[in-house]
Amino acid sequence: MIRAILLIAILVLSNSLIAKPLITKVSESFELSGSKIYTVDSDILKRKYDLYVKLPSGYSNDDNKNKTYPIIYLNDGPHTFKVASGVTHFKDMDKAIVVAISFAHGENGQYSRVRDLTPVVDSGWKRYTTGGASKYLQFIEKEVMPFIEGSFRGDPTRRILSGHSLGGSFGAWVLLTNPQLFSTYILTSPSLWFKDEMIFDLENKYASHNNTLPVNVYIATGALETIQKSHMRNDMIDGHKRFLAKLQSRNYRGLKLSGEVVSGTDHYSTFPVGLAKGLRWVYQDLWAI
Repeated sequence: MIRAILLIAILVLSNSLIAKPLITKVSESFELSGSKIYTVDSDILKRKYDLYVKLPSGYSNDDNKNKTYPIIYLNDGPHTFKVASGVTHFKDMDKAIVVAISFAHGENGQYSRVRDLTPVVDSGWKRYTTGGASKYLQFIEKEVMPFIEGSFRGDPTRRILSGHSLGGSFGAWVLLTNPQLFSTYILTSPSLWFKDEMIFDLENKYASHNNTLPVNVYIATGALETIQKSHMRNDMIDGHKRFLAKLQSRNYRGLKLSGEVVSGTDHYSTFPVGLAKGLRWVYQDLWAI
């Protein structure tokens, strides 16, 4: 009995002597080093948008003062900027200025993106306005790019457009309407089904007038993005494969094309993998930077 009491006393004393960490609250939220937020009051769109900007490591070093950098432009900024910042964290991937465009101020994010990322009106979308992509692209070209490339050492010959879902189909539309605005397109899970697969008609139209497409295109769709596996309304893999096959069949001069169905990812998890693999392809295989 005495032994048991002594043992309990020792255990209690030992626990009291164990150091407890001192935890204090440092700030309200985690801040990303090298990042800034700028607000654009767009004269073209008559709306305000934020630009999330991250500069690559070493950008301000004296020995880099004359160096220019590729620029990654992203839509759906509140989501894509965080992912792109993580993907470009390590040295071999931290080679570009990252710019992500937010949703319009004061608007529901889905409402804002559906309007801005769809190129034509689709009356089948009852809850949302569609068809604003032309003015949105004008906003990017005439207001966002001049600010970014006038304020930072971005290389306009190495612009990368990356988008996911409707952002991916927006990128495919830009590819076929104003292809040389960007040198590289990284499109993940593109919603090629929009408006009865209008993107295929647009590609036919482009091919009827052009035999060159001097850009780099990487397209990734998740292996789980089928109607059966992900409860999608459309088989994203089927559209992905047909669009790649169509581009390949044209033998466009200057086109460097890569695409894959990514094992183990669905519509909500393909973007980080696709962006990382697309950037790796461009940086190491094409640009050797």
